[in-house]
Amino acid sequence: MLDRLLAALSFFTRLPLWRLRTLPADAYKRVVPLWPLAGWVTGGAMALTFWAAHQLLPITVCAPLALLARMLLTGALHEDGLADFCDGFGGGTTRERTLEIMKDSRIGTYGVLALITHFILLTTTLTALAQRLPTPLLLATLLCADTAAKCASSHIINLLPYARNAQTAKNRLVYERMTPTEQLANLALGLAPTLLLLPPKHWWPLLPCLAAALLMMLAAKHRLQGYTGDCCGATFLVSELAFLITALAC
Repeated sequence: MLDRLLAALSFFTRLPLWRLRTLPADAYKRVVPLWPLAGWVTGGAMALTFWAAHQLLPITVCAPLALLARMLLTGALHEDGLADFCDGFGGGTTRERTLEIMKDSRIGTYGVLALITHFILLTTTLTALAQRLPTPLLLATLLCADTAAKCASSHIINLLPYARNAQTAKNRLVYERMTPTEQLANLALGLAPTLLLLPPKHWWPLLPCLAAALLMMLAAKHRLQGYTGDCCGATFLVSELAFLITALAC
């Protein structure tokens, strides 16, 4: 379990925890159940950065800084997935062509537009939330959106087969499916912040978050008959945005 924990935090963030001990390759195949736990770190970093910046700077500056802090912590892992996903689904018409485009390290028009649109929507949503919510509730919402979206997105590995194989995967890695026990642990890690930190009337964003994840999975199933790592990253960002926009609407 310690190997898997270090592997998950090392894989989903830039934290060099792998230096603490040599991690077996199998540990990286089973990191997805602990993805929401990584959200505690990345979501917490966003919330902490927003709070620190807000001590000196206006809200309109704090939101982009909070996003920048997470991108630096994750190495823009999820943003890269969103760009590749949109390039592939926008430029490809067949399964093979879509997978080929998604594997290309160069970014295309659809990827650029997706990143710009996502950044604008997320920063404006965070700014509006900061103007309407007390600071403690805002910071809790940032953490909850991250962990809940990672939880919703992680179940793609159980619902869909992997669209490539270990030899053609970007990182030469195929995740193992979660056992029933791991699924329960995943749900606990992902939903606990929302259920514990937010009042019940602020639990509604969980539903659009889950719905957005399911829609992304259906799109992947329709086009690819499976999922890729890029699908995971894109699903997380879309689910998180759905959570935050619903929180603003509520």
